[in-house]
Amino acid sequence: MQISKKTNRIIVTPNQKIILSLIMNSEIKIYTDGSCHTQLKIGGWAAIIFYENEKILLKGVAENTNHNKMELIAVIEAIKHAKTIITSSDKIVLYSDSQYVVNIPKRMVRLKQNNFTTKKGISIRNIELVKELINLIKSSDIKFVKVKAHLKKSEIENPNREVDKISRKIVRDFVGRKTT
Repeated sequence: MQISKKTNRIIVTPNQKIILSLIMNSEIKIYTDGSCHTQLKIGGWAAIIFYENEKILLKGVAENTNHNKMELIAVIEAIKHAKTIITSSDKIVLYSDSQYVVNIPKRMVRLKQNNFTTKKGISIRNIELVKELINLIKSSDIKFVKVKAHLKKSEIENPNREVDKISRKIVRDFVGRKTT
């Protein structure tokens, strides 16, 4: 690398550009899941973020909720946290077993065009969370990947299975405390 005397900018060769892009463009992987006790409307969510050599666990519980809300909150909280630790050139790959969440990026334009209403003119469910997720998607480089839900235990570590177990345990523990 050299510094241009005219522009005072760094001059890099094509090979150096490739090396710099590999160094600068890290990938952050996020696994999320939400769970809900539908009768009691108690939910839990969990997210695991892998960045560089770090594994970060986020989790929470909510009352008066539903399953899709928990899925959305898991994704939103994970992306928000990820944005505090990554650089602007980092890419986020988000893994979710929620078809609802994974399809929001594909539906964003239509949702906005329809002013976040259904064909019947009713506001979509979880409108504020959907809007928040769309704003986060617009301001980040995020790839959504649909994964299979409720996989069986295997030899290979499966972060999606781990967040599934954590979110369900959160609900069980909270329900246990509420009913005793």
